[in-house]
This record gives sequence, C-alpha cells and structure tokens, in this order.
Amino acid sequence: MPSESQIPIASQAASRRFATRLALFYGAIFGLLGAYLPFFPVWLKAVGIEASWIGIITAVPAVTRFTVLPFVTGLAERRQSLRNAIIITAFATALGLTVVGTQHQAVLVFVAFAATCCLWTPMAPLTDAYALRGVSHYGLNYGPLRLWGSAAFVVGALACGLLVDVIAPEHLIWVIAAVAGLSALASLGLRPIDGLKKADVMQRGAGALLRDPGFLAIILASALIQGSHAAYYIFASIVWKQSGLGGLTIAGLWSLGVLAEIVLFALSPRFTRPYAVLVVIGALSAVARWLITAQEPPVAVLSVVQLAHGLSFGLTQVGTMGLLVRNVPFHVMARGQGYLAACSGIVASSASILSGVVFARYGQGVYYLMAAMALSGAVVMWLARHRLADQPHSAASGG
Repeated sequence: MPSESQIPIASQAASRRFATRLALFYGAIFGLLGAYLPFFPVWLKAVGIEASWIGIITAVPAVTRFTVLPFVTGLAERRQSLRNAIIITAFATALGLTVVGTQHQAVLVFVAFAATCCLWTPMAPLTDAYALRGVSHYGLNYGPLRLWGSAAFVVGALACGLLVDVIAPEHLIWVIAAVAGLSALASLGLRPIDGLKKADVMQRGAGALLRDPGFLAIILASALIQGSHAAYYIFASIVWKQSGLGGLTIAGLWSLGVLAEIVLFALSPRFTRPYAVLVVIGALSAVARWLITAQEPPVAVLSVVQLAHGLSFGLTQVGTMGLLVRNVPFHVMARGQGYLAACSGIVASSASILSGVVFARYGQGVYYLMAAMALSGAVVMWLARHRLADQPHSAASGG
C-alpha cells in the first residue's frame, strides 16, 4: 500500500472526502442498528407479540438475505450503481419502519416488516462493497472506517436506553424510524469513487465464486460465527429487563461489547496474523462467551463477558473482510458481499427461529446451541486456512 506522501494531493483530498462521508454513513446505519437490535424485540413484546412470533419476525431480515438480497446486490452491480442503490434502500427503510410502527398485530407487523427488510438488508452489503472498492482504490484500511459505525451503535443504544425509562416501550418504534430517516439523509452525502473506470467493474466471473472452495469456506465460517449471536440479539434485552435491569443498564451492557469492538477496529491495521487465523480466534472467543452466558452470570461477570464481543464479532468481521479483499475479484465485490449475506441469512434465520423455540423451553440454555455454531465456524476456517493462504487474490486487480 503506498504511503500518503506517494499519493498525489488531489487523490489525497478525494480519499479524505470518501473516508469522511463513508464514515458518516456507516455511523448513520449502525446508529439505526444500535436502536433496533436491543429494543425492537422489546417493542414487539410491549405491543403484545408472543415469544414465538418475536422469533419469527426477528428472523425476517435473515430470510431476506438469502432470498431478495442477492438479486438486489446483483442488480446494483450490473448497473454499476452502488451509490444510487444505497440511497434508494436507505429511504425505503425509513418509510418501511414508519409503516411497521402503525401495526400492532403479529401478522400485520410481520408483513410490513418483511416488505421493509427486502430493501433494508441489502443496504449493509452494498455499503461494504462500496467501502471495499474505496479501500482498494484509495489505499485505505477497512477497520478505521468501520469503527465509526460501531461508535454510532453505542450512541444509538444508549439513547434508546435512556428513552426506554422515559417513554412507554410501545413508542420505541418511532425512535427507530427517526434514526432510519437520519440514515437516509446521510446517504445523500456519498459520492462516486473518483477515477473508477467502467472497465474496473465489468461483469465477468461472478458465478465462479460459488465454485471456489476457498470463498465458500469464508462465507460459511463467517455465517456460523456471526449467526451464533442470534440468541443474544433477540433475547438478551428481554432477559435482562425481566431480571430487573433498567433500560440504561441494558444499553450499557450492549455498549460495553461495542466499545471493545471499536478498539479492535482501531487497532486492526496493526494485526499481523493471517486473516483466517483472526477468524478462528474470533470463533473460539464466541464459544467461550456463550458458554459463560448460559450460566446466567451476575451483572459484574456479564459486563466482563460482554467485552468479548470485540473478538466474537469484531475480529471475525475484520478477518472476513480481509479474506474477501484478498480472494474476491474487485469487479464482483458486490456479488461476493451478496453471497456472504445470503449464506449468513440462511444460517441466521434458522438460528433465530430455532432460538425462539429453544428459549421458550430452556431459557438461557439456548446459548449452548450458539456455542456449537461458533465452534463449527472455527473448524471450517481452520480446515480452509492453507487454501486461503496459498491462493491470494488482489481484489484491486479485477481478475
């Protein structure tokens, strides 16, 4: 990677503009997740949705990842319009969540939320594809850009944590919808990547990704490890609230994990271990995290365990993105992100639905299932590590 002094001043300025605006948008979309993930299930419960339906409804985003999402990312890639696709999905998400807030019956919430997620779930992989193109084009690092999303997640979670003690839980959806509106406005600040030629994003070889064992190992391992967070995302806030914890304490527990994630992203340019090894470490950290969480530890212990999120999620994300940049051709990066999201959707939706069933019967015992998933991801990546190390691919090369 060239040093900043070797990059023309005009390119340096373009690089800074790209990084600043992307960081702002990352902040907006993850601020939305910070409001949504901890408190959307709380809102569902507040409006009378049963636990089994909560599991089904919260599985919708994962289902759309392997049904609608690959078509959206593929269409955006064919039309070479990642930026426009991001803007459209951002505004559609804000509108859709507003409609969801007007519904209180399980079936109607399900239908409205499903329609919203058809365009919401493609937004993150489209943004990551846009980011990785910029990372390669401008010689940037992914982690320091992505950390602003994690920081905004903390702000969103804390803001909702404060509000949940002030406003009725059935009004939380309007906070979530409002943050989605801010995300839509932030998307307008994204700009085309300077100097990116049409030839750089020509469509060839996209189908070959699904015939590449190395690529399949990347997306499967990532899906299993990240999917092992399903029970945590769905039921953690509900369990903590039922145990008597206040909204701010709940938000604080979520924020501890994300703060660890932010530190990890900031330090990621200094990591020297192979990306595959980073993913394995992230997976094993998830195994330990879920085994301890299953014991229903007190808040003091839980606070320490939450710091493992920096490894279980953050390190897995850094390793996965590094492997994609190294192994996926530049011109099919959006398609690669779509396949990753689709695989993650299959695993996460299954995990979400199964978690609802298992949690209803065994409570915190559901985390043993999550630990098994993370361990499976570690095994997949460990077995593929030599293939991924022996067959590097420059994403910037386009071929």
